[in-house]
Amino acid sequence: MFLRVKASALDSSDGRVILHDADYRLLELSELERVLVEAPRPLLVTVNRTRGLISPGTVSMPPELIRRSGLQEGDQVELSISQPPESVRLIRRSMDGKALEAQEIRSIVADVMDGRLSKAEVSAWLTAVQINGLGTHEVQELAMAMMETGCSLSFQRHPVFDFHSVGGVPGNKVTPIVVSIVAAAGLMLPKTSSRAISSACGTADFVEVFCDVSLNGSRLKEISERVGGVFAWGGAMNITPVSGHFIDVQYPLGIDPRSMMMASIMSKKMAMGADRLVMDIPTGPRTKVRDQEEALTYARQFIDLGKLLGIEVECAITDGSQPVGYAIGPALEARECIQTLEMDARMYMVREKSCELAGMILEMGGIANGRQEAQRILDSGRALAKFREIVAAQGGRPDLCSEHIRLGRFRWEMTSPRSGYILDIHNKQLVAVARAAGAPKDKGGGILLHRKLSERVEKGEPLMEIHADNLGKLERAKEMVLRLQPMLVGGMVMAHARDIHMP
Repeated sequence: MFLRVKASALDSSDGRVILHDADYRLLELSELERVLVEAPRPLLVTVNRTRGLISPGTVSMPPELIRRSGLQEGDQVELSISQPPESVRLIRRSMDGKALEAQEIRSIVADVMDGRLSKAEVSAWLTAVQINGLGTHEVQELAMAMMETGCSLSFQRHPVFDFHSVGGVPGNKVTPIVVSIVAAAGLMLPKTSSRAISSACGTADFVEVFCDVSLNGSRLKEISERVGGVFAWGGAMNITPVSGHFIDVQYPLGIDPRSMMMASIMSKKMAMGADRLVMDIPTGPRTKVRDQEEALTYARQFIDLGKLLGIEVECAITDGSQPVGYAIGPALEARECIQTLEMDARMYMVREKSCELAGMILEMGGIANGRQEAQRILDSGRALAKFREIVAAQGGRPDLCSEHIRLGRFRWEMTSPRSGYILDIHNKQLVAVARAAGAPKDKGGGILLHRKLSERVEKGEPLMEIHADNLGKLERAKEMVLRLQPMLVGGMVMAHARDIHMP
């Protein structure tokens, strides 16, 4: 059947097209059946149908699919029923817990990237990986296949150092500090970071408060080799774009398969040409990694995977029981990051974590007593000077300081209902409140904590303050924090024995 191509108003690479109901019946299609689009670059797609959005004789395609197929709007194109790709059978094998060969994994990744699998089929595979996991060699092949879907960089300077956190703890604004210390020591760390998906703020979300993070590959290489480091958004360089297809499916399902996460992280490190990598594994009962035993398993697997991929990996198991520092949200985290570089005494928690991680990288680079050297670089102001040099190279102010960061216009303070100690902080609930306040899209939205775990607070003293760029979101966040009560205040004595009635 020949149909005229019409661009859809929905710009999606989902692999779906729309036919008029009359054409759908003429093709004798059934639900989720695949159709071959005979184009300069043929596509396998699935079909939705309509009775009114388009006229008979027309196929509505997302602009991204039109571009990928080499077609133009108005072209005549032939559609025919096609058999499912071989990767559907391979997904069933994964569901049965059977290992896949290298070429079989590459086949699934290629079909996901090219839109030949439906979201239901991708969901089935990711669920199988969540339940059954993948072997080390399967993860190795998956990482390599994911890397090959996008761009890779090659640097003149070596070794190339990298740093990554598996996430799961809010307020983790250490990346620019670590990069600045390492670059000030004469090593090169071209750091790419992500934006928030379900969290309140990714590294790229707060760094773009003070400089451009959308660097192309050539600009990233030039700045890295000249200055020693960058704070870039990985999404701007088309690194492992297939990761986005997997995330689109994982997020609604609420799953994050360890094998997939490891493959995704390491594929990006390979694409960036990393030789040596430090992994931050935040650990706590409400993080991705719940206890030290699980964290050690992660660490062993990252180290083993790195050996297979030619990357030297070291891992740090860090405290994820509460936010890193006091700020959650783009502008608030940007200010706290800079305050740490300015040696503000209040930021001792962020400073300690940054120096520990940077010290590990320095020792991988042959610098003795890395933790102490990292501290000296920070104390001397060399890290702040290097930070400003990187910021200026990325289009920001060369004299940037914490006072330049503009916070949300509206603010509300929550006070403690009683005197006592902070017994518990619920990270996920704090993230929910920060997102309600507008983070990460609204740069001024977020939370500033006034107390951390085990600290004393008196009745009526501030526990936290909510910042927002508009009053409506502030009210929404206020209502949520009062309902969730994400910080528990209590005394050290839980009860008197005389008040306990034994049966």
